[in-house]
This record gives sequence, C-alpha cells and structure tokens, in this order.
Amino acid sequence: MPRIWPRSIGRAAFVAVGAGAIAFSVLVAHIGLGAIAQAMRALGWGGFGLIVALHLGVIGLAGCAWWNLGRGLRVGRLRCFVWGRLIRDSAGEALPFSQVGGFVMGARAAALCGVSGTFAAASTVVDLTVELAGRVPYMVLGLAMLVWLAPVQWLVVPALLGTLLLAAAAVAFFTVTAHGAGAIDAAIEKLGARLAPQWAAARGGTATALQATIRAIHADRGAMGAGVLLHFAGWLLSGIEVALPLWLMGVHLSFPMGIREGIVIDCAVSAIRSATFVAPNVIGLQEGAYVLLCGLFGIDPQVALALSLLRRGRDLAIAIPSLLAWQLREGQLAWRGAGRDPLAPAIPAPVIPAPVIPAPAETFRPE
Repeated sequence: MPRIWPRSIGRAAFVAVGAGAIAFSVLVAHIGLGAIAQAMRALGWGGFGLIVALHLGVIGLAGCAWWNLGRGLRVGRLRCFVWGRLIRDSAGEALPFSQVGGFVMGARAAALCGVSGTFAAASTVVDLTVELAGRVPYMVLGLAMLVWLAPVQWLVVPALLGTLLLAAAAVAFFTVTAHGAGAIDAAIEKLGARLAPQWAAARGGTATALQATIRAIHADRGAMGAGVLLHFAGWLLSGIEVALPLWLMGVHLSFPMGIREGIVIDCAVSAIRSATFVAPNVIGLQEGAYVLLCGLFGIDPQVALALSLLRRGRDLAIAIPSLLAWQLREGQLAWRGAGRDPLAPAIPAPVIPAPVIPAPAETFRPE
C-alpha cells in the first residue's frame, strides 16, 4: 500500500512513539500504578459508561455540523454524516499513523451510507475550516479562564500565541478553500488516489466537481455560521468531559467551578495534541500535560494520570467497534462485487465509433 506520510515524517513519528513510551513509563513508575488504579476504581464502570455516552454526544454534534453544510443541497441523511464523523475520529484515535487518513476514511464511510462521493470529499475540507473557526472562540474562552484562575506567565504567553496562530490558520484556510480551492482539491485527490486507485483514473473530472462543490458550500453563509456554532457547542461539551470524571472520582470541584477548570485543561491538551500531530496519539506528552495542568488546580498526579488514561480508554471503547463495523460493511460490498470506491465519480464508458467500411468500388465492365 502506498505511503500516506512522507518518509521523513514517518521516521519522526517512530522516534516520537519511542520517546513518548519512555516518558509514559517514567510517569507511571513515579506516581505508582496502585494509586492510579485506585483513582480509576473510584470512577466505576457506570461512570466510564457515562463518559463514553457524553463523548458520543460530542461526535453527534460534530456530525450535525458536517451535515448542516449541505442543508440546502439535500445530499444525504444526518445519520450518514454522524457515522462518517465517528469513523473519522475513530481512525485518528485507534490507528496511530492515520490522523490524516481519517479524513478520507470518514468521507468513504459517509459515501457508503448514501452521501454523494464528491460532496463527502469536498465537505470534509470545508468542515475542517468550520471546525477550526468554532475552535477559536473556545480557545479564547479557555485563555480567559486560565488568566482568571491560574495567571502563570510561562503558560499564559504560549497559550496566547497558540490562540493567535489558530485564528490565523482558520482565516487562511477559509480564504484558500473559498477562493483558491484548486490546491486543496489536488491535495485531497492525491491522498484519495493513494487510498483508492479508482480516484486516479477520474482525476481530471474530479477536480472540477470538487471545486464547484466547495464553492457551493461556501455560498451558504448561514450554513457555515451554524456549523461554527455547532462545533463551538461540541468543544464546550468536551470541556465538561474533563470535569465529569473529576467529579466522579471525588475531586472536590464545585459546580460550575469544575467546568471552568475542565475547559482550561481541555483547551491546553487539545492544543498540544494538534501541535504534535506527528507523534501518534501523543503518547507520554498527553499524560505529562494532564499532570502539569491538573497540578495548577491542586489535583493529585495520580488522578491526572488516571484522567488521561480514561480518555484513551474512552476513545478505544468507541473506535474499535466502530472501525470493525465499517470494515465489515466494506467487506460485504467487496464480496458482492460492489466494491467500487464510493468517493470516485462514475466514469462513463468511452465511446468507440463504429468502423467505417467503404463501399466496394464499381468494377469497370467494357461494353
């Protein structure tokens, strides 16, 4: 199978995995496995199920935001976009080297559910822009709460710079997709061709269709604005996702105080995960970030590390059955002989003109 990542990035990822695994082992050894297990036992299976259900709500909101981009185009059912978003996130979490490939996998899943392949691919690009735009006010909110609750300069300054960079990236990506979508189309086609050879055969017609679809989505500014609000609501819910297990584990953060701390922690951890995408699942970095950030609010290290492990367990509990179900669906289509890539547009059969057979010349017959 062709490589999705350049070779240099792949090597950096393997180095990051090794370094992260060492850092993770050092943290666990220092804090103590027994203390971490005790903190997780305080949560219980019922609490873990509640955390999983809450995260499914976050994924549902993200799927609604994606579906909303085509509200005037009637491109597919809501459940198809929620399913596609579920596969996109699951691939990014459970398949450590597929953070970028997750976007293509999510589009494939939506297309298999009945969404137009061209719209699934084009709207994935626009949805990324909308999600970035929805994340900017969430980061600003987290920065404001950080200044309010724990005004430490060594953390506030990087957080401010990260927020400004995120805002600049959102504006730049919006401009490129709205007015210069050709480069984005080429990138999506290149990645799609690596995952599905059928794309390569239709590349010429696909670029035009992708560009037209992206511009049609951008023309509906109401849908774009609603998508930003839905993603912002999803980010707020992800902040509650941090506060909920802390309450369940007995950390004394009174409501709504715990939500404020949860938003600060989630903003910082999410920023670290985005900045270190080369490190698969940011192994070790995420755990260190949780310990450091929770320490600002007086939360014990064993609870912080348990919080990070709960996040990983939650992601795997959702991702593994979702990816298995998706692969089962792909296998069923291949078995039935209907395995043509749903993202590839239909390629009409070439028209071969019938051969022209000249009439036999008249034979000269002398009188």
